[in-house]
Amino acid sequence: MEPSPAGEEEEGGGRFRASEHQHARYNPLRDDWVLVSAHRVKRPWQGQLEKPPPEDVPRWDPKNPLCPGATRANGEVNPQYEGTFVFPNDFPALQPDAPEPGDSDHPLFQAAAARGVCKVMCFHPWSDLTLPLMSLAEIRAVIDAWAELAAELGASYPWVQIFENKGAMMGCSNPHPHCQVWASSFLPNEARLEDRTQRQHLSQHGVPMLLEYAEQEAQRKERLVVENADWLVVVPYWATWPYQTLLLPRRHVCRLQDLREGERDSLASIMQRLLIKYDNLFEVSFPYSMGWHGAPTGPYLEQDCRHWQLHAHYYPPLLRSATVRKFMVGYEMLAQAQRDLTPEQAAERLRSLPEVHYKRRGKEMS
Repeated sequence: MEPSPAGEEEEGGGRFRASEHQHARYNPLRDDWVLVSAHRVKRPWQGQLEKPPPEDVPRWDPKNPLCPGATRANGEVNPQYEGTFVFPNDFPALQPDAPEPGDSDHPLFQAAAARGVCKVMCFHPWSDLTLPLMSLAEIRAVIDAWAELAAELGASYPWVQIFENKGAMMGCSNPHPHCQVWASSFLPNEARLEDRTQRQHLSQHGVPMLLEYAEQEAQRKERLVVENADWLVVVPYWATWPYQTLLLPRRHVCRLQDLREGERDSLASIMQRLLIKYDNLFEVSFPYSMGWHGAPTGPYLEQDCRHWQLHAHYYPPLLRSATVRKFMVGYEMLAQAQRDLTPEQAAERLRSLPEVHYKRRGKEMS
């Protein structure tokens, strides 16, 4: 076995240190590589500075279309909901009755049918409350709603993508806590890629890739952020974004709707702990895009999907502060992904952060 780049070894007459020397790491889930250039984190920043997210979000705003009782763009009035609230996206990217494109007249110009449904799910009736500030019972209600939607839409659609874009930096125009759920008649690119790599790993090694990976990371601990009896969160060995994390179950679970009652409770707990750490990193409502990946549904429910392991990706853009973000441009767009901070350094920093939210620190002490 080759030594891990997280350690040290003699190479070419010098001592390799992952925290100082550039190297490439393989991502088996995506079958690609990321360039790690830890020495670049020392360079001075003279680029773009972002505006921190607003701290004065009103709890209820009649003009906010996601608030209880508000009128949405299509004229519908939201109910006075008190928990989660799911409704059809008023501007869906996928519709169930789109016509099918005709046959292609050339292999370089192909089109395929794309049908589906898009839903929006509000986590809570208050606009000034994000997941890390919600109670465990409220987060558990979100998880139950996710699982219900995954099962309901997955009964007929091959892929159900649950995702949350948090913060204006990630393209979220509304501060109200919410996510989106898109169900499609096809397997999207990322799903097809992960299906192939996980299937190949099971065939070659006899164990699901991410189940084996979770066991390895639980033993090594250097990239571990938080853990409990059922779950662990790591900055993956192949992470691309500075503080990217991967949320993994310890048990072999294919889909979100397959989680047991106790696993849903412990998922609420570990999500809260992770997201509190994220907010505490720069003492700001931490922006990210996150989403769940699990075994395909619809016609795949009758197929062997043992190679799949349920997991959630968190992709936050911030690098050095609440105003300095990582840009995926230039080399990243034209060659391959590159990162400055090592995954081990990122994990250590997140791991060391308190699990009491910075907004509630004074209340805990009083």
